[in-house]
Amino acid sequence: MRDKILSIDRNNLSKFGEELEKIPSIIPDRIEANPDNAEQGLAKLVLTLIEIIRKLLERQAIRRVEGGTLSEQEIERLGLTLMKLENKMDELKQHFNLIDEDLTIDLGPLGELM
Repeated sequence: MRDKILSIDRNNLSKFGEELEKIPSIIPDRIEANPDNAEQGLAKLVLTLIEIIRKLLERQAIRRVEGGTLSEQEIERLGLTLMKLENKMDELKQHFNLIDEDLTIDLGPLGELM
């Protein structure tokens, strides 16, 4: 219990304060909100979420294939579906001038999401 950040120990409070001081370096001083980049920013967010879901689906599909619970026809259909989804993601990234690295969310001290 003593290692928890919310315990009463003053040492832990100073650690918490140190983490709070790091937040301004993570968050930009100014958010550039203008019509020119609003569409791309929204596209970046939406495509990032879709990419996370796509990767999760892909991992689940691999587990199902390795588990032997799918027929050959189901494996083929699943593979084609995942390929089409990946191709559509590539199309959308190209349309919005995004690359794979743009779809990475930096969570600060927690690291990158993708």
